[in-house]
Amino acid sequence: MAAEPGGSADIAAGTPTAHGAPVLSATIRQHPSDFRVDEIDGFEASGAGEHLLLTIEKTGMNTAFVARLLAQWADVDGRAVGYAGLKDRHALTTQRFTVQLPGRDAPDIAALEAMATGHGQSLRVLAQARHARKLPRGALAGNRFMLTLRDVAGDVAAIEARLQTIATRGVPNYFGEQRFGHDGGNIDKALRMFAAPRRRMDRDQRAMLLSAARSALFNRVLAARVDAGDWDTGLDGEVWMLDGSRSVFGPEPASAELDARVAAQDIHPTAPLWGRGALRSTGEARAREAAALDDPQALALREGLETAGLSQERRATRLQPGELQWTWQTRDQLQVSFVLPAGCYATSVLAELGTIGNVAARRPAPDAPTGG
Repeated sequence: MAAEPGGSADIAAGTPTAHGAPVLSATIRQHPSDFRVDEIDGFEASGAGEHLLLTIEKTGMNTAFVARLLAQWADVDGRAVGYAGLKDRHALTTQRFTVQLPGRDAPDIAALEAMATGHGQSLRVLAQARHARKLPRGALAGNRFMLTLRDVAGDVAAIEARLQTIATRGVPNYFGEQRFGHDGGNIDKALRMFAAPRRRMDRDQRAMLLSAARSALFNRVLAARVDAGDWDTGLDGEVWMLDGSRSVFGPEPASAELDARVAAQDIHPTAPLWGRGALRSTGEARAREAAALDDPQALALREGLETAGLSQERRATRLQPGELQWTWQTRDQLQVSFVLPAGCYATSVLAELGTIGNVAARRPAPDAPTGG
């Protein structure tokens, strides 16, 4: 359905950029290998246990599809399969899965690879080991991206200057549009879920919609701070997050020491991940957050998240890509690589360059595997 101004579609999209006017136009995902993502492992396999830990390279399949395929291959319930993060099907990705096999040897790996081959899909098992626990969500150190932009138009010097700005200052840490579903539809679904709390719903779908609602509110606050130009500098009453962790502190009185730490990117400003309880921020920071979330749709999302039992948390407003590098493969083909922490989005980096069209084939997703 069409959204009214200030409605659900607006809350999930149209986020402002931080570093000025676009410096390029380009396309991406002409081929799956144009969007390569490799998980950075958060731990080593224990070497023993009832779980099989698989490192899988895949093309043409999203994470949920591979999880169902693994359950069918191993003849186990879907809940016996674990993974740390979600990966797109229109990409070449490497990620780890666990399959619980108590007292059982692993089925034939070649059979798994054969099950997944065809119709633009492929799957290879790069490594396998025994592990003591199911792989939980978020159990990765980050993701390494290698992205190929094609049909690039724009001044080379301006593009490279923008990339250097991104490397130096970072980018706003928006949740990506994939969090919100097609045309932002997950927000409307979340509002309907909140309006009918007794309606039965699959646990994974419910978690997805709660996450979308929370992410939309965060993006709304961050967009207001980007518009005001203080997304990476902090405000009176700011709550700070330590770089490379989820530890927060503050608010604290303004000081030269805090100014130096935020300039050095040792700490980052934060915005709320909504839930029950009072905002931790005070002063100008709290006033900015409250003003950004005061429209009817935002209030409905806030109330729904509180009723669902989520607690107030914080997320950094600044994202610093690590190891940012770029190479001109031809005059109109640019390869960009960088590392991001878990839960952060490459689209937030690309958005600061300009307009990049996604030309991934709009073919239907592969059918779900059937059977046990």
